[in-house]
Amino acid sequence: MRPFLLRLLLSVFFLLPIIQAHAQKSLLALSKGEHVLAIVDPETLKIKVKVPVGDDPHEIIASSDGKIAYVSNSYGANKHEIDVIDIATATRLPDIQIQPFVSPHGLDFANGKLWFSAEGSSAIGRYNPKTNLVDWTQGTGQNRTHMIYVSADAKKIYATNVNSGTVSILEDSILAPRVETVVPSGNGTPAKTSQHLWTQTVVPVSKGIEGFDILPNGKELWTASALDGKIWVIDLKSKKAISIPGINTFGANRLKFSTDGKMAFVSCIRTGELYFVDTQSHQLIKQIKLGNGCAGMLVDKDQSRLFVACTSDNYIAVIDINKFEVTDKIALMAPDGLAWSNR
Repeated sequence: MRPFLLRLLLSVFFLLPIIQAHAQKSLLALSKGEHVLAIVDPETLKIKVKVPVGDDPHEIIASSDGKIAYVSNSYGANKHEIDVIDIATATRLPDIQIQPFVSPHGLDFANGKLWFSAEGSSAIGRYNPKTNLVDWTQGTGQNRTHMIYVSADAKKIYATNVNSGTVSILEDSILAPRVETVVPSGNGTPAKTSQHLWTQTVVPVSKGIEGFDILPNGKELWTASALDGKIWVIDLKSKKAISIPGINTFGANRLKFSTDGKMAFVSCIRTGELYFVDTQSHQLIKQIKLGNGCAGMLVDKDQSRLFVACTSDNYIAVIDINKFEVTDKIALMAPDGLAWSNR
């Protein structure tokens, strides 16, 4: 073998463990009881480290590169605050303050920016990590704008409005290019930007809707109501909603789809029930009781697992999706929001 090829192979051999160590997937789990972010190894299911966060953590999302975690504090003393955590070093970075808006809740990360709902202000906002500014906000005119989902190109935003019993569909339309005379960097150099107009369609469903998800094919949005237990299906082309008859998910908190979009999972905070629903036939496949109340959910597409935060029972249940059974538990005090970090 030629010397340079040998050196190349040896370099790859010795660098591989380093590359693997830096290419990590972590489960991020919030504890309302301890007020911490727990960083969990998804293979061993062991908590690697806990990072203190605000006094009322609800939802969590990671940046696209998996380096930074963002945590919303909805109420309590930190109701203007989104916490920022460096995942690799498990250290708290300077918080994001969203005044005059209050009660950040739903989070998403798209197109290099953090998007959040301001539940107490009936609004949605956007934070730019490069400028450290909340650079855009939009009122919904709806009561208690809760969870949000932003398309990858950041052209569409979906949000549930709990007390209004509606789903907001916001679409971005670029009106015309314009020249800004002031830019965030403050150097005074004019910059070409675009004037945007966000149009909103409000779709009536049931009061008490919270969690929702978009089918992988992008055609439907599903949500469920905690008050009347109805599961609602919104056709995203016609923007019309129908409810699924025969299934009552009373106390519904979150709804997620399987990776292939064939099943919907509904967790119930008031009853501890977990429902498996066929997305084609709209029939109930399975119903299992996890405890006294379950909330946040996260799908592991690599191993056909579902992680469910059993808030009232102080653990995260690990569900085998194919077998409809609990295979393991991760002890954590009053867990709620869950997310992946892929570094």
